[in-house]
Amino acid sequence: MGGGAFPLPGMDLSAVTGWLVQYLFAMLRIGAFLMASPAFGGRFVPVQVRIVATAVLAIPVMSGGVALPAPADLAGLAAVPMILNELALGLVAGLVLAILFGAASLAGDRIAATAGLGFAAQFDPGAGGQTPVVAQLFGLFLTMVFLSGDGHLAAIRIVLESYVAVPPGAEIDPARLIGAGLTAGGRMFALGLMVMLPVVSVLLLLNLAVGVVTRSAPTLNIFAFGFPLTMTATLLLLYLTTPGTASALQGVVNEALDMLHLIL
Repeated sequence: MGGGAFPLPGMDLSAVTGWLVQYLFAMLRIGAFLMASPAFGGRFVPVQVRIVATAVLAIPVMSGGVALPAPADLAGLAAVPMILNELALGLVAGLVLAILFGAASLAGDRIAATAGLGFAAQFDPGAGGQTPVVAQLFGLFLTMVFLSGDGHLAAIRIVLESYVAVPPGAEIDPARLIGAGLTAGGRMFALGLMVMLPVVSVLLLLNLAVGVVTRSAPTLNIFAFGFPLTMTATLLLLYLTTPGTASALQGVVNEALDMLHLIL
């Protein structure tokens, strides 16, 4: 070889730094969504798992031909509005899902209050406080429907496709994001009513019947007569309405995904 020196392969440090900055910027939207969404951002999911999931899901963004801002644009104060826009998109998308998923807990809470099961409460790590057991069961039921129907994959796909519809660094309309949150809040009450109406309506009629009977026969103890009857009717109604509840919760999931698609 004549003793000639061969150049060793090297890497441009500035290029690597710029690539890492773009990679971190691409993680903002999907990371904010995972932190705020109900199925991924619950307290039962460790933060380390969400960080690793964010890093992995940002790889298709980097390799998918998404137009990311230049590293020079991300190195100055001009990057602050772009960072805030990315965080706002991810947080609003996750919060809209969380608000609509609150319809299940709302329905369970109202059923428990109507049936007299409001005292049967325990600590809910997702809500951070004491919630009725029925509300927790409805929340777990909705999560099961969401995961079993691959709703989590559809939500992640929508967020990843949003990088093409709304490129990172593009201007966003804050009024549209605020309107999406307000719309989700209104729909949460409507969807919660749809889930709880079959059980609550029957329990209301049963309570009226118990009131008429105890009024006609004052010697009857309402706690010894009405409470066991209400408990039995509640458990029976929850069992009989399980298929309809599953269908209603599937409607909640579908509407949540549709609203997420409209936002992004």
